[in-house]
Amino acid sequence: MANSCKLKDLSRMNKNKPVLWLNNIVLFGTLIIALTAVPWYGFEHGYAGSLWIAAFLFWGWSGLSITAGYHRLWSHRAWQAHPLLQWVFAIGGAMAMQNTIIHWCSDHRVHHKHVDNNDRDPYSAGRGFWFSHMGWLLRDHGLSEAEPSNVRDLQKNPIVMFQHRHYIALALGTNIALPLLVGALLGDALGGLLLIGFLRVVIVHHGTFFINSLAHIWGNQPYSDAHSSKDNGVLALFTFGEGYHNFHHTFEYDYRNGIKWWHFDPTKWLIQLSSKFGLASGLRQTPQDRIETAKLKMQLRASQLRCASNQQAAEMLATLELEYEQLLQRLQTYYGEKQRLLKVNKHKLDRKARQQLKELRQSMQQQQRQWQQLRQQLHAMA
Repeated sequence: MANSCKLKDLSRMNKNKPVLWLNNIVLFGTLIIALTAVPWYGFEHGYAGSLWIAAFLFWGWSGLSITAGYHRLWSHRAWQAHPLLQWVFAIGGAMAMQNTIIHWCSDHRVHHKHVDNNDRDPYSAGRGFWFSHMGWLLRDHGLSEAEPSNVRDLQKNPIVMFQHRHYIALALGTNIALPLLVGALLGDALGGLLLIGFLRVVIVHHGTFFINSLAHIWGNQPYSDAHSSKDNGVLALFTFGEGYHNFHHTFEYDYRNGIKWWHFDPTKWLIQLSSKFGLASGLRQTPQDRIETAKLKMQLRASQLRCASNQQAAEMLATLELEYEQLLQRLQTYYGEKQRLLKVNKHKLDRKARQQLKELRQSMQQQQRQWQQLRQQLHAMA
């Protein structure tokens, strides 16, 4: 009841904010054309396969420019890109029509600093799905600065500032002129505008918006519950790997979102591939012991919450908490010794060091198995 009243109060507050007419025209105008003109033209004239391929490639270019460029490169400085790659992202970001690098990154840094704070987070999920998805873009809520002060590092970047000064020309050129040109070269200028221009930009828009909205509502929290972000492998499929959002909010300076080899994270793969060709450097990774410790802490917390009201499980819960301390010590010992040996051996371990680490890892893994077995027994009682 309290949450319902709070959302109603926020809704009334939102209605009093000035309407951002340009944002409304762009967001709803492109959506209406994508839902009406695109299918009508398809039924009446059809689209060549080459146009669909071009639209797919432009979707990848503009989408990855947001995830690899706007997000992981410029917002979080999780890696460094060659100027050539920065130009590709700056132009592709303008094509995505999500404002300039300067304004996008400023809003995103504020979001991370004040996540879930309804008064300070520009697209707080606490204000509901609609607001965090796109409602925040439709009215001036006073949460975005006209001249952002938290992106002074980016204001020193000539590529970023070129895009900032010429954003409108770049956005119009890449969303109208370029699709028309590509379409004409493929034998259908209007079809190119509709597929490569309007449909593609709508898909990129809502793919990004789903990370602000659904990725704070749907999924699990393996690393932290200090914020509303969730890990969701399904969302990762449609957002170039951004669906592993709980990991990202917990370890925001990591260039990866999906850290397992099976995690679908094309943005990570692009950055890794770029590094092999000398186009990327300084790829930042969270130390594995910090990741494992965060997961372990959340597992303990989940067990404590599950068994909090069960008196019979109290004794086993105490045993689990003791097991937690022991496993935490094994984790710290293994990863600490691994780091020390790598430093001593200049990142190349000799046979003795490898054997020592192997024994420590096996001991840690045995402790992990005991931990999981004890958790399963405890949960069966609860």
